[in-house]
Amino acid sequence: MSYCSGLAGKHPAPVLCGPPDGRTGNVQTKIQAISWNITRLCNLKCAHCYLPAGFVDTNEFPSGYIRDSELTREQCFTVIDQIATINSNALLILTGGEPLLRPDILEISHYAAKTGFLVVMGTNGILLDDTTVTQMLDHGVSGAGISLDSCSPSDHDKFRGIDGALDATLKGIEVLSRHRMQFLVQTSVTRMNCDQIPQMVEYAAELGAKVFNLYFLVRTGRGKTIMDLSPEQYEAMLETLSALQEKYKGRMFVAAKCAPHFKRTIYERESDSPLLQGYPGGTCPCGIYYCRISPEGDLTPCPYLPVSVGNLKEKSFATLWNSSEVFDQLRDRTLLSGRCGKCEFRDVCGGCRARAYAADEDYLAEDPSCTYQPGQYGNELVQFPHITAFGAEPAYELTWTKPAQERLDRVPSFARGMVIKSVERYAREHGHSEVTPEMMQAVKTRFDESGIPSFAPRQ
Repeated sequence: MSYCSGLAGKHPAPVLCGPPDGRTGNVQTKIQAISWNITRLCNLKCAHCYLPAGFVDTNEFPSGYIRDSELTREQCFTVIDQIATINSNALLILTGGEPLLRPDILEISHYAAKTGFLVVMGTNGILLDDTTVTQMLDHGVSGAGISLDSCSPSDHDKFRGIDGALDATLKGIEVLSRHRMQFLVQTSVTRMNCDQIPQMVEYAAELGAKVFNLYFLVRTGRGKTIMDLSPEQYEAMLETLSALQEKYKGRMFVAAKCAPHFKRTIYERESDSPLLQGYPGGTCPCGIYYCRISPEGDLTPCPYLPVSVGNLKEKSFATLWNSSEVFDQLRDRTLLSGRCGKCEFRDVCGGCRARAYAADEDYLAEDPSCTYQPGQYGNELVQFPHITAFGAEPAYELTWTKPAQERLDRVPSFARGMVIKSVERYAREHGHSEVTPEMMQAVKTRFDESGIPSFAPRQ
């Protein structure tokens, strides 16, 4: 399949030479990342919680919730073993609720890390202290995702449902920094804080975050009651993020979550941007490279798409991952309807399936948050060249020294294929036929300067 370039206004319109199949089915769907809601227990009551999670000391849980319905420690170990049969080096995100409220969370993280997974923890940061962070590091937790929704204590605390939440979270971030545990900042954008996002990005950078993730609200769980951005505000925020991404390039990676349209925005600003590289199946890996496990063991395409494909107490992970009709449909972009089905960016965007479901209970419907009208790029499917794509399978063309291979083996699986291609390209450019650790470091530096997040090898 060759790649051609024509002109449409001020932006080149990529055209596939030859008929595209419009599917992700020809792309390997190996699991690369799992978000695991390990418990519904929480010390906050966030207004936008999709789970929803509840307070530890009250009965404010969903109707019918029973703590004993959550997967036991032994059942969690079994699930980890089952995932490992597909990919033992996947990214495993342990979140909640608040994962640190689960008494056996460190045993679970240690078991997963020992199995080979890259384990990170999504936390509100309130329970982080020197002892806890030390234990997390000792039990294989490689990093943390911290939720911050405003620089204003009153706004953040109101959003999170408890006074003093922001101050407590900032103390937790100080502890992470002191112990040199990498962390990223996650912010959910609503009408409440949409004008604060540039300030939030700068704040995250000052705190030392490696990545800033802006989550666009999906109205599910308690989030059904929140006023979401209008489609016009949504589009304006994507433009703002695109500019912020360029501003912080080389300092901190700025990303949009639950916003597959972001790549279209980047493309319209800079058609050959290196930041257009990503998952071969498009921006959103939902059901393709990524899924979610509920506290009770239900497997869903993502945390915001509450459509269970089955329960892991009853069927194995591999069975559900490989034979679910829901996953099969999500992996076939030709099934999309409405504007998403007609869009030139269908294969590199595809819209947010969770947001479509929240609006119409149809995960194949058009994404109501998008303002783009198909046809502006000549009705030809847009394709980005996936030169160094996340999720790419390892493919060696050069010899790697033993130290270089050992370092590569510590790179998360979802980035390993990308690293191989990038490092080998660098080696050839400099006349080398053998890859060394020094070359890997040079490419890491190049990535950091380009704005693409690099991944430090695990110890």
